[in-house]
Amino acid sequence: MQKEPPRVQEIDCCPKCNSPNLEHDYQKAEISCRRCGYVLEDSIIDMGQEWRAFDHEQRDKRSRTGAPTTYAVSDKGLTTSMGRGNRDINASNVPERNKAQMYRINKLNQKIRISGTGERNLAIALSELNRECSRLGLPKPVKEDAAIIYRRAAKANLVRGRSIEGMVAASVYTAAKRCKLPRTLDEVSEASNVTKKQIGKNYRFLRRELNIKISPPSPADFIPRFASLLGVSGEVESKAIDIVHKSKEQGLLNGPEPTGVAAATIYIAAVLLGEKITQRQVAEIAKVSEVTIRNRYKALSEKLNLSPAL
Repeated sequence: MQKEPPRVQEIDCCPKCNSPNLEHDYQKAEISCRRCGYVLEDSIIDMGQEWRAFDHEQRDKRSRTGAPTTYAVSDKGLTTSMGRGNRDINASNVPERNKAQMYRINKLNQKIRISGTGERNLAIALSELNRECSRLGLPKPVKEDAAIIYRRAAKANLVRGRSIEGMVAASVYTAAKRCKLPRTLDEVSEASNVTKKQIGKNYRFLRRELNIKISPPSPADFIPRFASLLGVSGEVESKAIDIVHKSKEQGLLNGPEPTGVAAATIYIAAVLLGEKITQRQVAEIAKVSEVTIRNRYKALSEKLNLSPAL
């Protein structure tokens, strides 16, 4: 009997310590846990190419396959679709009978790609997921992780009875947190047109039912994005992260909202380094009030012996 090739599994976390911090070693064909060292899989398949290309022309000549597999598409990118703009079939000398036949084949191809209510709902959900990730500016790894979370929820029958938009928004919010690129509930709500209350409810539901372990976000996770949107220098960003680390060592970050702390540290760093920036600008980017920034500003300045002028 011919031995079946090893299959790629959707491994989300370590079954021993529940850590999501996994290492994919394609040279050893292993998936192992970085925390406890447990080997989850010892025969994974390297999906990468065995050749190199140094420009677009070489890539086109040497590539023998289509796009890589992705969880953010309902069929994982494994099926092909027939284009409608076929110049050969639309030529004037082609009989109408052949054109009608190609139309029926195209329609059948579309039905084969998405067959059944479950696949149709998954296609709608993943299309919404891609749109939300694009609006939030989230990179591909976060998008893939969000798609895996939603697929796990759908497989466990957790989506039934709940809105697709709400579960997709919660999946994106969870994945962004887990990948250390968090977005606020206000931002996810604005991108998905789902209320913050509903997103928070679905988020807690997913974490409980799927046993997802996520550490609370740190203000340092928000600083690079806020600094980029404000257009401050790299020195201000580094100084703000340094202030966050010093605050954490002294136990000053227990309780305050991380976005408010991140906004306050950026403002403190900008004032210390002489860059002009207003509290209103920082508040609009961080989606917090100016009062919050002033309160965090005064508290951190006193505890850390900083003396920037307001």
